[in-house]
Amino acid sequence: MKNIIAIANQKGGVGKTTSVINLASSLHLSGKKILVVDLDPQANATTGSGIEKTELKVSIYDVLTKQSKITDVIIKSDSCGFDILPANRDLAGAEIELVNSSHREYRLKETLTEVSPNYDMVLIDCPPSLSLLTLNGLSAAHKLIVPIQCEYYALEGLTDLLNTVNRLKNGINPELELLGLIRTMFDSRNNLAIQVSEELSKHFNGKVFKTAIPRNVRLAEAPSHGIAAVILDESAAGSVAYIALAQEICKIFNDGGN
Repeated sequence: MKNIIAIANQKGGVGKTTSVINLASSLHLSGKKILVVDLDPQANATTGSGIEKTELKVSIYDVLTKQSKITDVIIKSDSCGFDILPANRDLAGAEIELVNSSHREYRLKETLTEVSPNYDMVLIDCPPSLSLLTLNGLSAAHKLIVPIQCEYYALEGLTDLLNTVNRLKNGINPELELLGLIRTMFDSRNNLAIQVSEELSKHFNGKVFKTAIPRNVRLAEAPSHGIAAVILDESAAGSVAYIALAQEICKIFNDGGN
Protein backbone atom coordinates (compact mmCIF):
# COMPACT_ATOMS: atom_id res chain seq x y z
CA MET A 1 0.00 0.00 0.00
CA LYS A 2 1.58 3.28 -1.15
CA ASN A 3 0.44 5.42 1.75
CA ILE A 4 3.60 7.15 2.99
CA ILE A 5 3.74 10.88 2.26
CA ALA A 6 6.73 13.13 2.90
CA ILE A 7 6.05 16.83 3.47
CA ALA A 8 9.25 18.61 2.57
CA ASN A 9 10.78 21.90 1.55
CA GLN A 10 14.37 22.85 2.29
CA LYS A 11 13.23 26.43 2.79
CA GLY A 12 12.14 27.10 6.36
CA GLY A 13 9.09 29.08 7.44
CA VAL A 14 6.75 27.83 4.73
CA GLY A 15 4.21 26.19 7.02
CA LYS A 16 5.51 22.65 6.67
CA THR A 17 4.88 21.46 10.22
CA THR A 18 1.60 23.39 10.40
CA SER A 19 0.52 21.52 7.28
CA VAL A 20 1.53 18.14 8.71
CA ILE A 21 -0.34 18.61 12.00
CA ASN A 22 -3.50 20.07 10.49
CA LEU A 23 -3.67 17.62 7.61
CA ALA A 24 -3.13 14.72 10.02
CA SER A 25 -5.86 16.01 12.35
CA SER A 26 -8.25 16.68 9.46
CA LEU A 27 -7.70 13.16 8.13
CA HIS A 28 -8.20 11.74 11.62
CA LEU A 29 -11.45 13.66 12.02
CA SER A 30 -12.65 12.14 8.73
CA GLY A 31 -12.14 8.65 10.15
CA LYS A 32 -8.65 7.86 8.87
CA LYS A 33 -5.98 6.22 10.99
CA ILE A 34 -2.91 8.45 10.74
CA LEU A 35 0.73 8.25 11.81
CA VAL A 36 2.86 11.40 11.94
CA VAL A 37 6.63 10.94 11.77
CA ASP A 38 8.59 13.84 13.26
CA LEU A 39 11.89 13.76 11.39
CA ASP A 40 12.96 17.29 12.33
CA PRO A 41 15.41 17.77 15.26
CA GLN A 42 13.48 20.94 16.19
CA ALA A 43 10.62 18.55 17.08
CA ASN A 44 7.93 21.13 16.33
CA ALA A 45 5.49 18.47 15.14
CA THR A 46 5.94 16.72 18.49
CA THR A 47 5.32 19.78 20.65
CA GLY A 48 2.60 21.03 18.31
CA SER A 49 0.80 17.74 18.92
CA GLY A 50 0.73 18.35 22.66
CA ILE A 51 3.69 16.15 23.58
CA GLU A 52 6.46 17.44 25.83
CA LYS A 53 9.64 16.52 23.96
CA THR A 54 11.90 16.95 27.00
CA GLU A 55 9.99 14.22 28.83
CA LEU A 56 10.38 11.57 26.14
CA LYS A 57 12.34 8.52 27.26
CA VAL A 58 12.67 7.24 23.70
CA SER A 59 12.21 8.96 20.35
CA ILE A 60 12.69 8.50 16.62
CA TYR A 61 16.43 8.86 17.30
CA ASP A 62 16.37 5.51 19.11
CA VAL A 63 14.53 3.94 16.18
CA LEU A 64 16.95 5.23 13.52
CA THR A 65 19.96 4.13 15.56
CA LYS A 66 18.34 0.72 16.18
CA GLN A 67 18.22 1.09 19.95
CA SER A 68 14.42 0.74 20.14
CA LYS A 69 11.65 -0.85 18.11
CA ILE A 70 9.30 1.55 16.36
CA THR A 71 6.29 -0.05 18.06
CA ASP A 72 7.79 0.87 21.44
CA VAL A 73 8.25 4.53 20.47
CA ILE A 74 4.99 5.43 18.70
CA ILE A 75 2.57 7.24 21.02
CA LYS A 76 -0.86 8.78 20.65
CA SER A 77 -1.45 12.51 20.57
CA ASP A 78 -4.40 12.92 22.91
CA SER A 79 -5.04 16.48 21.73
CA CYS A 80 -4.93 15.75 17.99
CA GLY A 81 -6.06 12.14 17.79
CA PHE A 82 -3.37 10.71 15.54
CA ASP A 83 -0.37 8.53 16.41
CA ILE A 84 3.09 10.06 16.29
CA LEU A 85 6.67 8.88 16.13
CA PRO A 86 8.04 11.76 18.23
CA ALA A 87 11.36 13.57 18.13
CA ASN A 88 13.55 15.56 20.49
CA ARG A 89 16.95 17.22 20.27
CA ASP A 90 18.72 13.82 20.30
CA LEU A 91 17.75 13.50 16.64
CA ALA A 92 20.37 16.10 15.71
CA GLY A 93 23.03 13.53 16.59
CA ALA A 94 21.56 10.83 14.39
CA GLU A 95 23.03 12.26 11.20
CA ILE A 96 26.54 12.16 12.63
CA GLU A 97 26.10 8.63 13.96
CA LEU A 98 24.66 7.33 10.69
CA VAL A 99 27.31 8.82 8.38
CA ASN A 100 29.41 5.67 8.27
CA SER A 101 26.52 3.20 8.56
CA SER A 102 25.54 0.94 5.70
CA HIS A 103 22.14 1.65 4.08
CA ARG A 104 21.97 4.81 6.19
CA GLU A 105 19.50 6.44 3.78
CA TYR A 106 17.07 3.53 4.22
CA ARG A 107 16.83 3.43 8.02
CA LEU A 108 13.40 5.08 8.16
CA LYS A 109 12.06 3.07 5.22
CA GLU A 110 13.11 -0.20 6.85
CA THR A 111 11.41 0.61 10.15
CA LEU A 112 8.20 2.06 8.65
CA THR A 113 7.65 -1.16 6.70
CA GLU A 114 6.73 -2.75 10.02
CA VAL A 115 3.89 -0.35 10.86
CA SER A 116 2.70 1.48 7.73
CA PRO A 117 0.15 -1.25 6.83
CA ASN A 118 -1.64 -0.40 10.10
CA TYR A 119 -2.42 3.14 8.92
CA ASP A 120 -4.41 4.77 6.16
CA MET A 121 -1.67 7.37 5.73
CA VAL A 122 1.75 8.12 7.18
CA LEU A 123 2.85 11.78 7.08
CA ILE A 124 6.57 12.53 7.44
CA ASP A 125 7.58 16.00 8.64
CA CYS A 126 11.02 16.51 7.06
CA PRO A 127 13.62 19.04 8.26
CA PRO A 128 14.00 22.33 6.36
CA SER A 129 17.21 21.18 4.65
CA LEU A 130 18.41 18.60 2.14
CA SER A 131 20.12 16.54 4.86
CA LEU A 132 20.54 12.84 5.58
CA LEU A 133 17.35 12.98 7.65
CA THR A 134 15.42 14.49 4.73
CA LEU A 135 16.98 11.86 2.45
CA ASN A 136 15.62 9.20 4.82
CA GLY A 137 12.17 10.76 4.61
CA LEU A 138 12.19 10.96 0.81
CA SER A 139 13.58 7.43 0.53
CA ALA A 140 10.75 6.06 2.68
CA ALA A 141 7.94 7.97 0.98
CA HIS A 142 5.75 7.04 -1.96
CA LYS A 143 4.44 10.58 -2.39
CA LEU A 144 5.77 14.07 -1.82
CA ILE A 145 3.83 17.17 -0.78
CA VAL A 146 5.64 20.52 -0.97
CA PRO A 147 4.29 23.50 1.01
CA ILE A 148 5.36 26.69 -0.74
CA GLN A 149 4.86 30.40 -0.25
CA CYS A 150 4.01 32.29 -3.39
CA GLU A 151 7.07 34.50 -3.48
CA TYR A 152 10.01 34.84 -5.86
CA TYR A 153 12.71 32.98 -3.92
CA ALA A 154 10.37 30.08 -3.26
CA LEU A 155 10.49 29.09 -6.93
CA GLU A 156 14.27 28.80 -6.86
CA GLY A 157 14.18 26.57 -3.78
CA LEU A 158 11.46 24.44 -5.32
CA THR A 159 13.64 23.80 -8.37
CA ASP A 160 16.48 22.58 -6.14
CA LEU A 161 14.16 20.26 -4.22
CA LEU A 162 12.61 18.75 -7.34
CA ASN A 163 16.06 18.21 -8.87
CA THR A 164 16.93 16.21 -5.75
CA VAL A 165 13.69 14.23 -6.09
CA ASN A 166 14.51 13.40 -9.70
CA ARG A 167 17.94 12.12 -8.67
CA LEU A 168 16.30 9.99 -5.98
CA LYS A 169 13.83 8.56 -8.50
CA ASN A 170 16.73 7.53 -10.72
CA GLY A 171 18.45 5.67 -7.91
CA ILE A 172 17.37 5.35 -4.30
CA ASN A 173 13.56 5.58 -4.58
CA PRO A 174 12.03 5.10 -8.05
CA GLU A 175 8.53 5.02 -6.47
CA LEU A 176 8.65 8.62 -5.25
CA GLU A 177 6.15 10.90 -7.00
CA LEU A 178 5.07 14.50 -6.47
CA LEU A 179 1.55 14.44 -5.07
CA GLY A 180 1.13 18.20 -5.06
CA LEU A 181 2.15 21.70 -4.04
CA ILE A 182 0.36 23.50 -1.21
CA ARG A 183 0.23 27.28 -1.48
CA THR A 184 0.65 28.37 2.15
CA MET A 185 0.22 31.79 3.80
CA PHE A 186 -1.56 32.80 0.63
CA ASP A 187 -2.90 36.33 0.25
CA SER A 188 -5.25 36.66 -2.71
CA ARG A 189 -4.92 40.46 -2.51
CA ASN A 190 -1.17 40.34 -3.16
CA ASN A 191 -0.28 40.75 -6.84
CA LEU A 192 3.05 38.94 -6.50
CA ALA A 193 1.37 35.99 -4.78
CA ILE A 194 -1.14 35.78 -7.62
CA GLN A 195 1.60 35.94 -10.25
CA VAL A 196 3.69 33.23 -8.59
CA SER A 197 0.59 31.09 -8.12
CA GLU A 198 -0.12 31.37 -11.85
CA GLU A 199 3.49 30.41 -12.65
CA LEU A 200 3.22 27.35 -10.40
CA SER A 201 0.00 26.25 -12.11
CA LYS A 202 1.60 26.75 -15.52
CA HIS A 203 4.75 24.75 -14.78
CA PHE A 204 3.16 22.07 -12.60
CA ASN A 205 -0.09 21.46 -14.41
CA GLY A 206 -2.39 19.38 -12.21
CA LYS A 207 0.10 19.26 -9.35
CA VAL A 208 -0.95 22.42 -7.50
CA PHE A 209 -3.69 21.70 -4.99
CA LYS A 210 -6.82 23.73 -5.65
CA THR A 211 -7.04 24.61 -1.97
CA ALA A 212 -4.72 27.43 -0.87
CA ILE A 213 -4.00 28.00 2.82
CA PRO A 214 -4.51 31.64 3.89
CA ARG A 215 -2.56 33.53 6.52
CA ASN A 216 -4.53 32.97 9.70
CA VAL A 217 -4.09 33.87 13.37
CA ARG A 218 -5.48 30.55 14.59
CA LEU A 219 -2.88 28.60 12.60
CA ALA A 220 -0.16 30.61 14.34
CA GLU A 221 -1.73 30.30 17.81
CA ALA A 222 -2.52 26.58 17.82
CA PRO A 223 1.03 25.23 18.40
CA SER A 224 1.30 27.13 21.69
CA HIS A 225 -1.74 25.17 22.87
CA GLY A 226 -0.30 21.83 21.70
CA ILE A 227 -3.25 21.22 19.42
CA ALA A 228 -4.13 21.43 15.74
CA ALA A 229 -5.94 24.54 14.58
CA VAL A 230 -8.64 22.39 12.98
CA ILE A 231 -9.50 21.13 16.47
CA LEU A 232 -8.90 24.38 18.35
CA ASP A 233 -11.22 26.31 16.03
CA GLU A 234 -12.64 24.42 13.07
CA SER A 235 -14.44 27.52 11.81
CA ALA A 236 -11.24 29.57 11.37
CA ALA A 237 -10.28 30.31 7.78
CA GLY A 238 -7.05 28.31 8.03
CA SER A 239 -8.86 25.33 9.56
CA VAL A 240 -11.53 25.33 6.86
CA ALA A 241 -8.78 25.36 4.24
CA TYR A 242 -6.88 22.42 5.74
CA ILE A 243 -10.07 20.37 6.07
CA ALA A 244 -10.79 21.06 2.39
CA LEU A 245 -7.21 20.16 1.47
CA ALA A 246 -7.48 16.86 3.33
CA GLN A 247 -10.64 16.07 1.37
CA GLU A 248 -8.81 16.93 -1.85
CA ILE A 249 -5.96 14.57 -0.96
CA CYS A 250 -8.38 11.77 -0.05
CA LYS A 251 -10.10 12.17 -3.41
CA ILE A 252 -6.77 11.80 -5.22
CA PHE A 253 -6.08 8.56 -3.32
CA ASN A 254 -9.61 7.26 -3.87
CA ASP A 255 -9.31 8.00 -7.59
CA GLY A 256 -6.23 5.85 -7.85
CA GLY A 257 -3.49 8.18 -6.67
CA ASN A 258 -2.23 5.59 -4.20
